Amino acid sequence: MLILGEDAERTQGKDARSSNISAGKAVAETVRTTLGPRGMDKMLVNDTGDVVITNDGATILDEMDIDHPAAQMLVEVTESQEESVGDGTTTAGVLAGQLLSEAEDFLDQDIHPTTIAEGYGLARDIALDVLEDEVIEEDLDDETLEAVAESSMTGKGTGGLTAESLAEDIVSAVRTAQENGTVNRADLNIVTQSGESSSATRLVDGVIVDDEPLDEGMPRSVENATIAVVDKDLETAETSIDVEYNVQSADQLDAAVESEQRELKAYADALVDAGVDVAFVTGDVADMTAGYLANAGLLAFESVDDDTAQSIVSATGASRVASLDDIAADELGAAESVHVEKFDDSEMTFVEGGTAGESVSIFVRGGTGHVMDELERAVEDGVDAVITAIERGGVVPGAASTEIRVARAVRDAAAGIEGRQQLAVEAFANALDAIPRTLAENAGMDPIDGLVEVRAANESGRAGIVVEDGDVTVADPTAHGILDPVAVKEEVLASATEAATMIVRIDDVISAE
Repeated sequence: MLILGEDAERTQGKDARSSNISAGKAVAETVRTTLGPRGMDKMLVNDTGDVVITNDGATILDEMDIDHPAAQMLVEVTESQEESVGDGTTTAGVLAGQLLSEAEDFLDQDIHPTTIAEGYGLARDIALDVLEDEVIEEDLDDETLEAVAESSMTGKGTGGLTAESLAEDIVSAVRTAQENGTVNRADLNIVTQSGESSSATRLVDGVIVDDEPLDEGMPRSVENATIAVVDKDLETAETSIDVEYNVQSADQLDAAVESEQRELKAYADALVDAGVDVAFVTGDVADMTAGYLANAGLLAFESVDDDTAQSIVSATGASRVASLDDIAADELGAAESVHVEKFDDSEMTFVEGGTAGESVSIFVRGGTGHVMDELERAVEDGVDAVITAIERGGVVPGAASTEIRVARAVRDAAAGIEGRQQLAVEAFANALDAIPRTLAENAGMDPIDGLVEVRAANESGRAGIVVEDGDVTVADPTAHGILDPVAVKEEVLASATEAATMIVRIDDVISAE
């Protein structure tokens, strides 16, 4: 009986599991060397010659053209990690790959995949319970949050900047966007511009608008500005139906032109009469209206996107107005300064010192596009790590100290589990050891010696693999300010286990057109 089409391919049993596990391990191996403060970068080149240089796990796997369905599942693990907590993507990939490697040995010994999956599930639950006991601080001050941001960015390409110098700005930016224990991510903007070294990266108390003034005659700097955000086209009104006008004389033409001019001038007059100095218009603005605004000394912008308009509202306290008739004073915002800066062939506008003060921007600079892009990714990771620590509470020691202690607790708990599931629980603990082993190897230590040394050090206290001032030591990470949000570790354990068990349980792969 023919069930599948002629073009269908089917792989079953051991061959299917072997193929899937090998693909997952290959993905994990791709990002393994990027882990830690001395992790290496990857250069990714597409068929058009575009180049991405990064050691960010999520970016690497996103840029890679991965077709294998099991390998794609590990890519989804890193994507989920990135979306959920914004950090720990490489760790999640490495742990998932190691769990698959441990499972492969059991499958060769004819241990059933369900037994492995159940054991991994038990071990994950034990690990999550132990993780709660590893939390060292829940009420986080700025100094602790700066350590979280710095730990997240260490090892990433920050150009001429250090992670420490960026961490303070990141925490200040997050605090500005924070309200009642939550952070409005829309009020925190990361804006990039190449052409200067990364040391020019700075915090802007306000909004950066990637738009140029409507007219060359408009001012490039306005102090103590009154600001309007207009959701309207400042152009000649158009009818909703097709209409044909029959002009039979010059007087009629002049009258039509004068009517249009009055309408366009009325837009400018309404803004001037309301006392507006700077107008951000989300719609289109007619050239004639722009000319009237320039003659009146107003600075104006058109086609401002919705997100930027909302950021200006949050920064300045303005309201978005849909009509220019009788603009009320409380619908206008204010800022200490609105000024236009020129960068190569483009201009950017800075709205700083807004009275509402809810929006803040990190202005990222880079000498080249590659440096700028990697620095932007580092800043985004730092911001996300700080937000996660604030909103989901608690930090744990970094530098693989937490993984070592959790692995030890899981290994101890395995003795109380009956049946073959005990073996899977022990294997889970062994997989966790891959994190400190990889950190040690990437830092230049012998991976086995590093693992043994850090295990022994955790018997009498906390210890991890610390890289500082070029030296690699086994020391207390908390004393060196190496801290991670506990939510990142929780997500790593959950997502890596979920992906590994799902892949292990597959025994039949059917592919068809």
